[in-house]
Amino acid sequence: MRARISARLLNTKSATPADKPFEIRDDLLKGFILRVQPSGARTYYVQIARNHRVKIGAVGVLTPDEGRERASKILGNHAHGRDPLDGIAGGRTGSTLSAFIEDTYSPHLDATRPNGAAATVKRLTARFKSLGNRDLAGITSGDLERWKVARLAGGATPSTVQRDLMPLSGVFKLAKKLRLIADNPVADVDKLRLDAVGKLRYLTPSEEASLRVTLAARDQHLVKQRQRGNKWRADRGKSLLPVLPYFGDALTPAVLISLNTGVRLGELLKLRWSSVDFESETLTVSGGTAKSGKTRHVPLNADALNVLRQWRSQSGDDLVIGIATSFKKSFAAVLVDAKVEDFRWHDLRHTFASKLAQRGIPINVIRDLLGHSTLTMTLRYAHLSPDNRRAAVKILDL
Repeated sequence: MRARISARLLNTKSATPADKPFEIRDDLLKGFILRVQPSGARTYYVQIARNHRVKIGAVGVLTPDEGRERASKILGNHAHGRDPLDGIAGGRTGSTLSAFIEDTYSPHLDATRPNGAAATVKRLTARFKSLGNRDLAGITSGDLERWKVARLAGGATPSTVQRDLMPLSGVFKLAKKLRLIADNPVADVDKLRLDAVGKLRYLTPSEEASLRVTLAARDQHLVKQRQRGNKWRADRGKSLLPVLPYFGDALTPAVLISLNTGVRLGELLKLRWSSVDFESETLTVSGGTAKSGKTRHVPLNADALNVLRQWRSQSGDDLVIGIATSFKKSFAAVLVDAKVEDFRWHDLRHTFASKLAQRGIPINVIRDLLGHSTLTMTLRYAHLSPDNRRAAVKILDL
């Protein structure tokens, strides 16, 4: 909507909060914007370039005329190659960390790295809430060092803290690129020493056998339960539910596909049947759903092909695994029955990689199958490869 942003407009229905955020663009000064949030917050912005806008201030703190005056100065600074907020009261950027994440970094992620963008923004908002109201340029490496120490003291592991700081670094990199700040404060935060291998949990042969037996027993129970249910329906003239020829639900196919391909849970839940090529015996994880953003092709072994063929004949969904979230409760119950302890869904992926390493498959091949961007993550499985180091040392005995 385009209109004159004025005190009169602010008191009309046109500037009243609605169910969704909306913007009013000033018809007097190009780039001057009033953004209205469903929460009732109304804020002035000025757009100085494509996908680059600067927060000016909130309605109530600034009048429309004051906001327009600041917008004009910011546009002048930008046009002459100066910092947009040079000479502007209220801080060098005029934007808090929370506002920058919401208004600039989130749209940037949606456009450049849509897979996982929402989760990244959610993590940033939750982890750095204490710094959210600070001016972007006022956050220092000292602030982040203190934040880091507090997180560690609160029980967070070094790897978790490091994972929190990585996306925050991306926020400040973008702010620096947009010339809102001079330096990235995360770059000066001392890196935590992390165990390169870390906790690597994978199924032992006996645990995998137990898990498979438990899944089969669960399927058999659900199949018989459906048969009894349909008999009850038939006796009363009711419509029958679909027959379950192989599996009780999607849990067993999901577990076995993960064990045989090493796909991540997020990749699995977005996998479509069009990505499964039974003729070439290949599963394709598209770049749009892969964590790395790169498409990869995973060969399918006989076990995976058998499961996929059976599940394809039973499932009528376009998605291979037609559920929206995860198998948290059902998988936890199966693990209890199988007597498999301290095990997460992601450890199915570790099991896939560990079995390959134990059978002498080159680390770089495992990296390719897992879809790791670099070899660093894959090297955690290197110690499981056939131990040539012992043979090397024994040469000294000759």
